[in-house]
Amino acid sequence: MSVLTQIPRLKHINSRHFLLLAGPCVIEDDQTPFEIAGEINRICEVLQIPFVFKASYRKANRSRRDSFTGIGDETALRILAEIADRYQIPVITDIHSEDEAKFAADFVDILQIPAFLCRQTSLLEAAALTEKFVNIKKGQFLSPEAMKFAVDKVKALGNERVMITERGTSFGYQDLVVDFRGFPVMRSFAPLILDCTHSLQRPNQSEGVTGGQPELIGTIARAGVAAGLDGLFIETHPTPAKALSDGANMLPLDQLSSLLTNLLAIESATSSRDSYDL
Repeated sequence: MSVLTQIPRLKHINSRHFLLLAGPCVIEDDQTPFEIAGEINRICEVLQIPFVFKASYRKANRSRRDSFTGIGDETALRILAEIADRYQIPVITDIHSEDEAKFAADFVDILQIPAFLCRQTSLLEAAALTEKFVNIKKGQFLSPEAMKFAVDKVKALGNERVMITERGTSFGYQDLVVDFRGFPVMRSFAPLILDCTHSLQRPNQSEGVTGGQPELIGTIARAGVAAGLDGLFIETHPTPAKALSDGANMLPLDQLSSLLTNLLAIESATSSRDSYDL
């Protein structure tokens, strides 16, 4: 039985469907996150999809100094904790330093290691020591095989609650590509999630704002489900054009239900994933 079944408050785990990590890029106010979480939770209740709400409490990695970073660390973390309590769902957020690991662990169920920091030994160890679940996003600069060592840094401290998220590999200067050949490699180390939104980023465009190809989210997601992954990571927002971070590659919230319905049909047809049986 996979460690994913041990995520606190995770519902519909017996449905055997893929795990969904979804939500806005960042906590941008005190209302929108609740609207998004409530709607995704409603959809996942109907479709019986295990759901983890995701949002960064602070964006530490931005192209421009004047980009939005957050509404205050503790304020945003308390919103995440309230969402978890209100909807009885697990929540996940990024951390960026050892001090943040213990601080954020008091509010969330899963700590996420950003891709650019996935080799930071002290950060991985600090996350492991909280005994929370740890989601390591694969660095754009790493081979699939290299993710074994990131996973090992967490497990070496006795924390087996770890998963990997694929989010594309650098291709040239301002593009990413998802290499499906690496999926079985990484899945042999830990449960594997596919980030269907950040994989479609066009990083650091000339104006200092990251672009994206949200019209291809469905394509990436369908391919991931057909390949038998353990879960999908999708950033979504009611009005991506007005989102304060990563709006260029987010899925409009009103398109999520139809996409997930389509993905469940593919999952049923392929039956290629040994759900949560790693």
